[in-house]
Amino acid sequence: MSQYVDHLQVVQKRFDEALEANGFDSVLIYAGHPRYAFLDDNPYSYRVNPMFKYWIPVTESPKSFIFYRRGETPRVFLYQARDFWHAQPQLPPGEWQEKCDVTLIDNIDQVRAALTDELPHAALISEPLEPLDRWNVKALNPQGLIDHLHYQRANKTAWEMANMRKANLLAARGHEAAKAAFFAGKSELEISHAYYGAMKFRESQAPYNSIIGLNEHAAVLHYDVYETEAPAEHRSFLIDAGAYYNGYCADITRTYAAKPGFFAELVEAVDRAEQEIIALIKPGVQYYDLHVETHRKIAAILHEFGFFKVDANTIYERGYTSAFFPHGLGHYIGLQVHDVGGYLKNPKGESFERDARHPFLRLRREVEEGNVFTIEPGLYVVDQLLEAFDGNEDFNWQRVAELRPFGGVRIEDSVIVTKDGSENITRDAFAALN
Repeated sequence: MSQYVDHLQVVQKRFDEALEANGFDSVLIYAGHPRYAFLDDNPYSYRVNPMFKYWIPVTESPKSFIFYRRGETPRVFLYQARDFWHAQPQLPPGEWQEKCDVTLIDNIDQVRAALTDELPHAALISEPLEPLDRWNVKALNPQGLIDHLHYQRANKTAWEMANMRKANLLAARGHEAAKAAFFAGKSELEISHAYYGAMKFRESQAPYNSIIGLNEHAAVLHYDVYETEAPAEHRSFLIDAGAYYNGYCADITRTYAAKPGFFAELVEAVDRAEQEIIALIKPGVQYYDLHVETHRKIAAILHEFGFFKVDANTIYERGYTSAFFPHGLGHYIGLQVHDVGGYLKNPKGESFERDARHPFLRLRREVEEGNVFTIEPGLYVVDQLLEAFDGNEDFNWQRVAELRPFGGVRIEDSVIVTKDGSENITRDAFAALN
């Protein structure tokens, strides 16, 4: 049996459990359709409903549906418009067409007519879009059903893992091209073009806006402005950029120094810390504990590089690390870059509370075999966060000023949790290119 067929069986089982637990006979999943800009006739870029591509690797077929009744063959209604203005989406071949009952439609009212007797018993998973918001379904996006499915999605199938490995290979190829463009003195915009060109992607085909930050721009956590002219001096480069494969995501960050010295050594220190944290990953570990341990490692780096006049333990205990490492250690990844369920305690929707000291951590669950998540420590000069410590004599403000022109450092890999440890699919992807 193939990995995809195994995956489909797992998805069906999970939906069977979730539907029964929440009192539904069936579910209708809408792929979505492009939304139009206000007072305009041009649409925004289309992005498929993640629950749709969970079933089948079809990401470019808007106005399509999947209908699933517990224990039965999924029915796929693929939309093919009668339209001479636009090219029709090219559907990927594969076993999904053999394992589903596929019907071609050119009007979504055909779905409503085909499912007239089914809709009153079905949950609809979709944005509340016209005309679906007027269909006679039992419920639209029932929270209990969504929570149940989101909780289950944290454990990936072998097919999902294979797709993410391939997504990382694509993204690694782009990263190598972007790195070369940086060392060639290119602008942020030109580096972005090099990244997408190496993957043969349009920007709209990536899972998120790439972060391409030169020099002090690396301190802006989600920087995506892209200067069109190269700076007078290239000091540092931070790239956070990903890729899709069959709808599954890669999310990779690398930081480079233009020449040897203080910043290059800082990049190496953060890289070592990241790999040391990854070495601690195994089933049964609390992700929150990995996050706290990363803060302690950042404290040690801040002490080692002379950013403070106090020791590493004091740096951590006084909360100083949060000014330099404000975001969470990482997040689940899969059908979405920030994949779902990171705060769910169980399929019933009970959630962990946000931690006051670490409010931006996206993942609180215990590490389990089959999880896939990112590990992404960082260290930046963010002046807005440092304002609260203005005049604090524990800080070596001269050293902080030395880092400011470089912006900061982030290193990010994706790992699959195995029975005894983890598989770093990002480092493996870069190794495969060399």
